[in-house]
Amino acid sequence: MNRRHLKLCLDLLKGNFLPYFGSIAAMLCNVALGFASPLVLGWTIDSFIGQKPLDAPAIIVNFVEKIGGTGYVARNLWICALALLTISCLNGVISFCQAKWSSTASENIAKSLRDRMYDHIQSLSYNYHVKVETGDLLQRCSSDVETVRRFLSAQLMQIVRAVALVSTALAILLPLSGKMTFIAIVSMPPIFLFSAFYFKKVIATFRDADYSEGALSATLQENLSGMRVVRAFGTQHHEIDKFEERCKDFRDKIFKVNHESAKFWSISDGMAVVQRALLLCFGIFEVVRGNITVGTLTIFYSYENQLMWPVRQLGRTLADMGKATVALERIDEVLRQKPESHGEENKVTPELDKEIVFENVKFAYEKDKPVLDGISFTAKPGETVAILGATGSGKSTLMYLLQRLYDYDSGSIKIGGVELRDIDKKHLRTHVGIVLQEPFLYSKTIRENIAITNPDMKDEEIFEAARTAAVHDVINEFENGYETMVGEKGVTLSGGQKQRVSIARTLLKDNDILIFDDSLSAVDTETDAQIRKALSQRTKQTTTFIIAHRITTLMQADKILVLENGKVAQNGTHKELIEQDGLYRRIFNIQTSLEEELQGEVAS
Repeated sequence: MNRRHLKLCLDLLKGNFLPYFGSIAAMLCNVALGFASPLVLGWTIDSFIGQKPLDAPAIIVNFVEKIGGTGYVARNLWICALALLTISCLNGVISFCQAKWSSTASENIAKSLRDRMYDHIQSLSYNYHVKVETGDLLQRCSSDVETVRRFLSAQLMQIVRAVALVSTALAILLPLSGKMTFIAIVSMPPIFLFSAFYFKKVIATFRDADYSEGALSATLQENLSGMRVVRAFGTQHHEIDKFEERCKDFRDKIFKVNHESAKFWSISDGMAVVQRALLLCFGIFEVVRGNITVGTLTIFYSYENQLMWPVRQLGRTLADMGKATVALERIDEVLRQKPESHGEENKVTPELDKEIVFENVKFAYEKDKPVLDGISFTAKPGETVAILGATGSGKSTLMYLLQRLYDYDSGSIKIGGVELRDIDKKHLRTHVGIVLQEPFLYSKTIRENIAITNPDMKDEEIFEAARTAAVHDVINEFENGYETMVGEKGVTLSGGQKQRVSIARTLLKDNDILIFDDSLSAVDTETDAQIRKALSQRTKQTTTFIIAHRITTLMQADKILVLENGKVAQNGTHKELIEQDGLYRRIFNIQTSLEEELQGEVAS
């Protein structure tokens, strides 16, 4: 872990220091009590059953003397059993406290990290969300956060436990026998070095597996979200093959992780068995020579079992630390993304029901590939401006600039004489409403979807917005009316119904500028006309932009812009444009001919 990751961990611990370090203190008490049981057992064998003088701390010696000496304890061995039972009970109580405090701290940390991630993701720019995969973000907010939680609650504790065990054991064992202590720890440095080597080797494998899991999650999320499209086009086999490929890649990488883990555990297990056998053989030899007692050998062997597990576990802990490092990298990768500022310093919040002027505006998503190349026009307050153009001509991009979802590269956009870049983004977006071609509806009731920006909105205001969007009567035809539940992304509604609900939702805002980004494409011509008529009566003080491909939607606009290759090729009213030779008249003639043919077929 680098310094940034450690700082992130410390930030997450804020507010949780007491339970977290309380759990560490409880764990250290457990370590001490774990060493107490073998000592009591050794004293029992050597001094109470055997004849060796009691070699124990002064407080223990004084206590034994007060109750009658070693002879009395020898005749009442239940005292030793009671001492062992008391130690076990204390160990259980402290273990409970340690687990409770550790879980409390780690769950609070996980919640804090999820909240921080979600809040940060909400503040990131539109451009970031266009490029990122939703499934991968989900994995970072769930699986990666859980990996960090497990590390802080368990693996980090194991590292502290291993250090405490080794240092305490050395302090106890060295006075008993230097030779035996050396034999007891002779394999620990090689195991530790092997663990460190394993950690360095396996961290790259973990990183590959984690990114593969993110790709798998992204594929699954994408396919489930687009299931209707998959079934409509009969591409199930293609999607299954794609998912199986992602799944196979993830499985292979997990196999690789497991293979590395199996190698580590088999080798470390062999080293641990050899270590215990070596200690036991050398210990028996020392007992026979009279250098140590049977009780001392019992203490050494008991401690050896306690020491070998955490030292071997250190490899797994380091491996889990590798997982946590990768998870923190992926989380930090998101947190490092610069958030889009809303309440911008020194930005103005002017009235937006003013004249809008585009002057030589240029913009490109990629360098040297302009999408808008010198756009200039003026929209007066309350005007309806229609925009027509081929796919990729820059129609939607023009409106994205007006909302400052992107900032233009050069030129000028002014509202009421104020440069758009000088206007606070939050203020701008609060007063600029946009209805997208593919509206997103939540898994809530229709009423909640319309009133999403203001849940306390009165029913009559909601009904009025729905009437303007020509959807009020349709909603009332549903069994539960406005309380009808909408499926995920509005799946239970038709395309036209979703668009109209989205229009009603936008109309509830206090809009000075209103944008329809081809959002009337899924409704029939009659409904289209009905909506436009209602809008013209309702939004007389609102400057409205309509992007559409249907001439009947555009022809009533005060001004029509025809975009070609990022430039304004034509600019005028419907009457003016059909008299000019250009794209607008060609589309008008095509659509008129198709309508006449269709009417002729219906009549015949």
